[in-house]
Amino acid sequence: MSMVFCSGCAKEIHSTAAACPQCGAPQLGKQAFTAPNAGAQGNPYIEVLKKYAVFTGRASRREYWMFFLINLCIAFALGFIEAFLGGKGILSNIYSLVMFLPSIAVGIRRMHDTDRSGWWILLPIVNIVFLAQDSQPGVNRFGPNPKGIN
Repeated sequence: MSMVFCSGCAKEIHSTAAACPQCGAPQLGKQAFTAPNAGAQGNPYIEVLKKYAVFTGRASRREYWMFFLINLCIAFALGFIEAFLGGKGILSNIYSLVMFLPSIAVGIRRMHDTDRSGWWILLPIVNIVFLAQDSQPGVNRFGPNPKGIN
């Protein structure tokens, strides 16, 4: 018995159902709807950089936090190397400036993944809670689930 998620209400239904028994939404044939890049396991840092200034769509929790971690490690390494060589932090500052726009863009896409406006990224404590939440299942107003889960 194969189960999928309804494209209307995200409730779990049988894969052969023509319409959702809970909300009545017609289903997309006999297979689950998947996002175009569902299950993409590439380097999240590179994936975010490919979408340098894309503020639409959704970013999975894994994509956001792996980008954050890799970005933090690179910034720390650059700062350590510059301090070791007696530099003034110019390289670290340039890197931070270059990474500012993709960091904001992936944060906004992450807010979209939890079905919230990107403006929530401006609130200091609340945004951390939202960034840590799981994706909203199925399609929301910002697009399909990046994990491919309906």
